[in-house]
Amino acid sequence: MDELEAAAADVIDAALLLHRQLGPGLLESVYEAVLAAELRRRGHSVIRQQPIDFTFNGMQFDGAFKVDLIVGPGLIVEIKSVERVGGVHVKQLLTYLRLMEQPLGLLVNFGGETLKEGVRRVINSHNGFAS
Repeated sequence: MDELEAAAADVIDAALLLHRQLGPGLLESVYEAVLAAELRRRGHSVIRQQPIDFTFNGMQFDGAFKVDLIVGPGLIVEIKSVERVGGVHVKQLLTYLRLMEQPLGLLVNFGGETLKEGVRRVINSHNGFAS
């Protein structure tokens, strides 16, 4: 889990840098592209807009949803550019984590005045990963 935590720390650090230099108000796709490039520059593997398949009740759903970023060993990063993050955004990321069977995700909202209140760690407690 140390690699996952290191990736999470780098995502937060890079997001703070982006928010300070670019400011709020850009489209999510802009923050996603720049954050992915910065994380790659720091040595992380990054996948953007990865289609995700899942199975429900014996049925296969291919490319049912896309995650914004997958960083390193499976850190899911969901990017928003909204005035305020709502409960629905956290639930969305938690559902992604559960369906992908990943332990940790970050919800990063670039839309606020500062990024301090715009970063949320989301833990998939169904697999025993501790916060």
